[in-house]
Amino acid sequence: MTVCYELCGTLTSPVYKMTWRPQYRSSKYRHVFGKPATKENCYDGVPITSSVHDNHLCAVNPRFIAVITECAGGGAFLVLSINHTGKVDPHHPKVSGHRSNVLDIKWNPFNDFSIASCSEDTTVKIWDIPEHGVVKNITVPWKELQGHSRRVGLIEWHPTANNIIFSTGYDYQVLVWKLDVPEQVIKNPVRSISVHSDVVLSMSFNTDGSRLATSCKDKKIRVIDPRSGVLLQESNCKTHKASKVLFLGNLKMLLSTGNSHWNHRQIALWDQEDLSQSSYSENLDGSSGVLFPFYDPDTHMLYIAGKGDGNIRYYEISPEKPYVHYLTEYRSLLPQKGMGVMPKRGLDVCSCEIFRFYKLVTTKSLVEPLSMIVPRRSESYQEDIYPMTAGNRAAVTAEQWIAGLDKGPVMMSLRPGSELDSSAELGSGSTVTRHPRGQPGLSPLIQERLDGSPTSTDEDSSSTSHVSNGQLDSTHCSPPGTENELRQVFYKQQEDIRRLKEQLHQKDVRIKQLELEIKNVRNSERS
Repeated sequence: MTVCYELCGTLTSPVYKMTWRPQYRSSKYRHVFGKPATKENCYDGVPITSSVHDNHLCAVNPRFIAVITECAGGGAFLVLSINHTGKVDPHHPKVSGHRSNVLDIKWNPFNDFSIASCSEDTTVKIWDIPEHGVVKNITVPWKELQGHSRRVGLIEWHPTANNIIFSTGYDYQVLVWKLDVPEQVIKNPVRSISVHSDVVLSMSFNTDGSRLATSCKDKKIRVIDPRSGVLLQESNCKTHKASKVLFLGNLKMLLSTGNSHWNHRQIALWDQEDLSQSSYSENLDGSSGVLFPFYDPDTHMLYIAGKGDGNIRYYEISPEKPYVHYLTEYRSLLPQKGMGVMPKRGLDVCSCEIFRFYKLVTTKSLVEPLSMIVPRRSESYQEDIYPMTAGNRAAVTAEQWIAGLDKGPVMMSLRPGSELDSSAELGSGSTVTRHPRGQPGLSPLIQERLDGSPTSTDEDSSSTSHVSNGQLDSTHCSPPGTENELRQVFYKQQEDIRRLKEQLHQKDVRIKQLELEIKNVRNSERS
């Protein structure tokens, strides 16, 4: 607001002029764009299931892509190598051990060769995938879980505890299973959660897995203690009918997608401690397809993809009002029936890729990868858009979680050459229960440690490289011989320095806290 004074004879009167200044919100993700894969980098000829179940129907990890498909006389899904692009053989072997249609599939977050599936035949099955892929039909699972009385529609792995999986079906029960038991057929779940009055439509865990959020066909959102099965919160909002729900990382907020009172597709935000009223809601459009929400806690970006749509909207989420900031929209003429999402550790960081979808396009029997790219001119690693992220190591064992221990995920860096740094977390209190066959890709030393076999100090020191004063100790390993090896050593040193700085900062904070406590105690004694 500016004020101007004009002289008119002997009178001076103020004239107010409104100056408009646009308010721009600074964001490094403002110009993120979607880049679909070329035809030769898609998966063509995939017989995608005709099921009308509102699940993702696709699961992805850095090694494999799995898609629910059709199979005569039972249910099946296809497992392809992530690099097996192009035309898919119509007779490609399948995982086909279910007696009825498969409704959901999920990869084990801590073992890239283990996948779970659930079916209309009332069972959940855990499958071992060979290291070189599926070369013949697989019909015998590693574990079979029998506990539901009706078809099982949804499964979800615990985000930090190894060998813990949740399942829910049309019997309205949520069952908690522990897999590291000797039996091949498990009939007794660890816990049965019976707080729902209808079919559960979605499940989501918070970061450390201490809370489970569900959306139900009765249009209510519930927050549950997954260990005890106690109902903590329940929504009863008449203006929002929720179909999918999602925890938003560490923001202590929930996001739900559903329909408004007038049947418009809608998104809503909730405080996880108070579900009586939504903190934010927005109507999107009048279409009828279910909205699938996807959230990236590292970038605080939210992606909304509609079933039957070709477009994907994306937003930034902030902890302060107005909470949701619209960025832009990816548009395509190819409608998606389901979506798979690549874990962060499988992204191409050299091209500034921050998210990757796998769209199931039934009209063309096509699976199309779609990369979300931050436009940067530099080809070097961009530290600011790739913070430490959840890795593929469990933070607690199944026994520890059942006993009451909650831990956040074991973090890893996405910097090229530092993928193995996450294994250093094994020595900091994180325990990993290994698959009976062993986790492929781990070194023999780590395999022995996971098995509990004794290893001598001399073995440890001879099998690891030591860094002293910024240089490699030549008595333990030879110096890098190529530019790539030298670059990897440099990246590892940088990561070690960063980690040591973090530890030093945490200890400084702890020292200040202790000094303050001592001061308070002394003051109370004097008084």
